Amino acid sequence: MRRSFCDGISRRQALRIGSVGLIGGLTLPRLLELEAVAANGREAKAKSVIFLFLEGGPSTIDMFDLKPEGPAEIRGPYQPISTKVPGTFVGEHCPLIAGIADKFTMVRSHSHKDNGHNTGYHYCMTGYKAAFADGQAGGTPNNLLFPSLGSIVSRELGPRGNIPVYVNLPDPMESGGPGFYGPAHAPFVLETDPVQPDFEVRDLRLAPGVSADRLERRRKMLAAVEQENKAQIAGRPNVMNTYYEKAYNMITAPDARKAFDIAAESDKTRERYGLTSLGQCALLARRLVEAGSRFVGVDNGSWDTHFSQFPSLKEDLIPSADRAFSALVTDLDERGLLDSTLVIMMGEMGRTPQINTRAGRDHWSMTQTILWAGGGVKQGQVIGATDKSCMYPTTEPYGVEDVICTIFHQMGIDTGKTYYTPLGRPVPIVNGGRVIPGLV
Repeated sequence: MRRSFCDGISRRQALRIGSVGLIGGLTLPRLLELEAVAANGREAKAKSVIFLFLEGGPSTIDMFDLKPEGPAEIRGPYQPISTKVPGTFVGEHCPLIAGIADKFTMVRSHSHKDNGHNTGYHYCMTGYKAAFADGQAGGTPNNLLFPSLGSIVSRELGPRGNIPVYVNLPDPMESGGPGFYGPAHAPFVLETDPVQPDFEVRDLRLAPGVSADRLERRRKMLAAVEQENKAQIAGRPNVMNTYYEKAYNMITAPDARKAFDIAAESDKTRERYGLTSLGQCALLARRLVEAGSRFVGVDNGSWDTHFSQFPSLKEDLIPSADRAFSALVTDLDERGLLDSTLVIMMGEMGRTPQINTRAGRDHWSMTQTILWAGGGVKQGQVIGATDKSCMYPTTEPYGVEDVICTIFHQMGIDTGKTYYTPLGRPVPIVNGGRVIPGLV
């Protein structure tokens, strides 16, 4: 479900491997061009990340940090319910999450100072403040300089087989681009929603009229042309041949097509995740990390609840997140993948404690609860607390940089590394921050 405040994107803006191109369907071998492994010797607890991003700002005070003793204009209509962890409570519309509270940790004291959608998204995905004002972004992706989390993972850890390293579901994440890293580390974007009955990843199929044999002949022809002109060709085209080969392997690889084939899942499993965009994206994300993807970002919009929010939260938004997160964590656990897969659910901000005159809550980035599971994260905890109105943290606040630092630490990525832009500007992978104490 897409947000109403987002700019559109053309197909040319999304990185694609598929239906048109030089080798019968390979439009972006550069997706693979600069992949490199930069191991730093640290043991990696997490091999993959599934990043569930509730765009628009989920209401912490109505979901994970209720204030039942507060006045009506603060507490809202929902009641807290007990979870599987004694003494820990969540909102009444999160019963499935309550039932697996022993498998994840809530960080209730996440806090930062960017109350904008576009700018807050940019901050959360890159760790750097946006250079534009909220609402003034030039398109998607809008992080033209600073690389996103998934792009950093792609550059630092590289691929595992023919599965895309970094994927965005179901559409491009607004600040999910590679920045100055270039298109080699941009996400593979579906641009189609797996909840749709006719869901298909067009970019992993051959173009109409192009058989596998014909594709192979084109590949050999390209290789012959490059070999014939090898003496006259500078280094880059020669190097490109390697990445055309890798892109060719992806489009022809059975394991890549199999990973995206969500129809192979039983009706029972699909219903377990919920027949919603978030639910089916979470299921597809599980299939992708199981097959080898390292970072899957799921963009789920419509959480910008400025008016009449309570019916929407109760009937649609919260139940879909409750079912998707609980099913994902449980499924990964049952498959033996939870220890190696870090699951995070958050938004770019929370909502104001004060209910406004339109029966909604407005932007409020100073308090938000983030759910963390798997990937070496301790289970069954609540870290941090907020005041009686859920206005500010009463314990040590943890910011965006701390979140990013913790993710990379768990993946074995050197958080002290710095890269340089084409103009020579140093850009550290993490702009400060620390591993959240007690979380891992």
